[in-house]
This record gives sequence, structure tokens and C-alpha cells, in this order.
Amino acid sequence: MSIIASLSEINKNPNGVFVAHEKLEREFPLHSHEKGQLSFVEGGIAYISIANKTYVVPARHFFWIPKGVAHKLRVGQQATVLHSFYFFDEQENEASFYRNLGIYPASELLIQMINYTERWSGKMVDPSAKNFEFLKAMKQILPEFEKLNLPILLPITEDERMNKIISFLTENMQDEITLKSLSSRFNVSERTMSRIFQDTLHMSFLQYLKSLRMVKAIELILKTNKSIGEIALCVGFQTLGAFSNNFHDFTKTRPLDMRKLKIKSDPTEESNLLNS
Repeated sequence: MSIIASLSEINKNPNGVFVAHEKLEREFPLHSHEKGQLSFVEGGIAYISIANKTYVVPARHFFWIPKGVAHKLRVGQQATVLHSFYFFDEQENEASFYRNLGIYPASELLIQMINYTERWSGKMVDPSAKNFEFLKAMKQILPEFEKLNLPILLPITEDERMNKIISFLTENMQDEITLKSLSSRFNVSERTMSRIFQDTLHMSFLQYLKSLRMVKAIELILKTNKSIGEIALCVGFQTLGAFSNNFHDFTKTRPLDMRKLKIKSDPTEESNLLNS
């Protein structure tokens, strides 16, 4: 049963936990629920859109969405498994962690706990069930991750002119692109181009281009068997060192380490790591 089809079931018992483990590649339209959502991404990459912001969730990371927050969810690879839990809300007794959107690297302990719950997929676990205390314990350890929050953000907009610029950047990110060359391409001054980025995306041209390149790099690392050197060239870096340093600044991890996360999710690809 899909998340959208399960919404009534998710909200039915306010004190229970709904468990869903889904292997999929699809987009879920704007929706919300009356429970906090913990979802662990395995084997691929997911995207969460809230208002005009889109967040990227790599493999072996989890995200928390507070109750009542309307969001879109897209999973971008067929091999991706989304392990989701819709938790009861305790209001005044809960830590601030549960009131904010967050994206975090999962610990081995949390991953093992998540894997153990696969037998309960598609079920509402209420407080009278024996396995409820296990799920409650899993929820209670989440605030320990609060300082590891890594909101990888790629803004979106409905501005037609900005979207044409974004399309150009997406299709040509392997090339050297400067504010001057981009402004010339769209027949505006550099000052005007800078203002377009600030007014529509609320970040500078260079900030957006870096984010776009890093998000594309994450996709290529997790969704293809290209070597890290090939990926660096694909996203506009001429040296592996510069790419690795920029990637680390953006994600707090190295490209090869993120590739290893993919291998952990799919051990059959271990031999490909040797060619990275």
C-alpha cells in the first residue's frame, strides 16, 4: 500500500506507530499527516520539497518531518527502499528535535533497529502491542542525532526566466560557467543576473551553481557506476582534489565514502568500487 493510500490508516490511531517499507521509484504529491515521519533511505536518493525548498537525502541517511508539515516526496531510483515510520506525538513531553525538519546520517544501531521492523510493514502498531516499546525506543534515540543535521538544499522556483537559467546550468554544468558568461548568454548585465538569483532563489549565483553540481554529483555517485574521477568531470571539476574538497564542504563526507554507502546497501557492487 502506498503512502498516499495509507494516509487514513496513518492518522487513524493517534497513539500508534504506522510502519511502511517500500521499494519504489515515484513521486508522492503534496500531502501531510498528523504524525511525525521518520524515513530511512536505502540504496538511492530521495528529495523532499517543502514550500519552495527541495532537500536532498542520500542513501543511508534518514529524515524527520514534523507532524502537519505539507511536503512532496520523490524517490529517484528503482532500487531505492524507503523505510518509514509515522510516530505518535507527545506534545509537551518531546524534545525540540521533533519540531524541525532534519536530515541525518544513520548510525549502525539505528539501521539495525529499522531492519528489524520489516516484519511489521503495512501495520499500525498500537500501545498494547508487544513491539510498541521497541518502536518507542527507536523514536527516543533520534534527538541524539540533532547536531548532525545536514540540510542539503537545492531551491526551486516557479519563475519562468529563472527556470530557463537553471535548465541551462543543469545541461552545461560540466563546462566552466561564470557570472559574466551566464549574463552574456541571457543578454543581461552581471548586476541584473546577480539580482535574479537573490530575488528568486535567495542565494548567489556561485552558491546555487555549487549546490547544483554537488546534488548532481550525489546522484551520480549513488545511481551510476561512474568512477569518482568521471563524476568530477561531469559536474565541472578538472581535478579530483578540488572536487573532493568541495564535496566534503557541502556534505561533510568524501565522494569515495559516499560511494561506500552505496556498496553497503548493495554488496554486489563492491567490485565497481575498485574502479572509482
